Amino acid sequence: MSATLTTTDRVPVGGGVIVAERGVVVTQPVEGTFVAFSTTCPHRGCAVRAVAAGTINCFCHGSRFRIADGAVVGGPAEEPLRRLPVVVVGAEIRVGDEAADPG
Repeated sequence: MSATLTTTDRVPVGGGVIVAERGVVVTQPVEGTFVAFSTTCPHRGCAVRAVAAGTINCFCHGSRFRIADGAVVGGPAEEPLRRLPVVVVGAEIRVGDEAADPG
């Protein structure tokens, strides 16, 4: 069985958590809806480092992305964050290749 990336209780509604060692940011834009993205900013490849006020933020050049869909809300990035598949099993959140793992 694959490892849990994070748990639902660690992801605040209207916010998110960055799991830097796995290169994933998990958000919960509305209660019970979990979305995941790569932490790699499409502008210059820096890692996003914060989730605040409804955006995922890259400090390298100031790009900001919506927590609901990864869309750019402030440049210089022109492309959205890469979305990853999410599976929630009980309170466990699995993302990426782990989401396809039947257990």
